[in-house]
Amino acid sequence: MTLQDFFDSVSANPALLTVFLLAIPALAFVVNMWSGEKAEEIWRWRFVYATLVYLACIPGIFAFTLNVYLFLFERQSIWRMNLVTQVLPVLTMVATLMLIKRKLPFAYIPGFGKLSGFMTLIAALIGILWIIDRTRIYAITYIPFTYILVGFVGLLLLVRFAWSRLF
Repeated sequence: MTLQDFFDSVSANPALLTVFLLAIPALAFVVNMWSGEKAEEIWRWRFVYATLVYLACIPGIFAFTLNVYLFLFERQSIWRMNLVTQVLPVLTMVATLMLIKRKLPFAYIPGFGKLSGFMTLIAALIGILWIIDRTRIYAITYIPFTYILVGFVGLLLLVRFAWSRLF
């Protein structure tokens, strides 16, 4: 099964994915109500919050990365965008993170620093790939080589920083 086959299957039957993605922020809302108001009560729920963050962020990051790839590299039209597989995971991630942030700072969620480092690493790698894809021999003559070198070294340092935060 290819990734395209998987997306075709999900697009043919979107109900299960839709329910899953809508349940995550709903669960975050319910946990916010149950976790209490005092710091000690909220602290006991940090692993539940971590689970919700990962359940929301893994599909959200994947969908965001897929969207960036499709729009930058494949030149997909925005009119061909699949709402269930390309938009709903990102909205779920944003809504869940906003709900959790109202109750517990991300610094107290176990493993959130690794997740943000992973997001930085993906963004830097996409940036490097996009620069490599867009750089042509005729474009190099218009851009000073020092700008290209500084940008490339900066992106490599960003990747290295994200990698160190990841592990």
